[in-house]
Amino acid sequence: MSDSRIREAVIGDQDQVISIWKSCDLVKPQNDPITDFQLALDTKDSTVLILEIEQVLIGAVVVGFDGHRGWYYYLGISPEHQNSGNGRALVEAAENWLISRGAPKAMLMVRNSNSKVIGFYEKLGYSVEDTSVLGKRF
Repeated sequence: MSDSRIREAVIGDQDQVISIWKSCDLVKPQNDPITDFQLALDTKDSTVLILEIEQVLIGAVVVGFDGHRGWYYYLGISPEHQNSGNGRALVEAAENWLISRGAPKAMLMVRNSNSKVIGFYEKLGYSVEDTSVLGKRF
């Protein structure tokens, strides 16, 4: 990755980040990416990490630590920049962010409709856990 850097997002990155998430089909009708982005920036135990190449934003991930586990959400790399090590770089940055806060483990959820990404995470050492995710919308 030539001239790349990973940094924490600022509010001015919001539109570009959400555009990447949409291009990766990560935004669903039940999600409000604007609220999710702003909450990640406004909450002390979470952030949005972005990957830039030659000052162009090409990837983003929400990362947070709940005091017990670290979590990733919305990891997306612009389609034209996928399969080049960029996703790995962003995951490693998220892992380092969590490790620096004392998180003993990282977790993520993958929608069943996005099963192709499971292989990506397995190559990075992640495994499918024997758990069920329950939810309740407010």
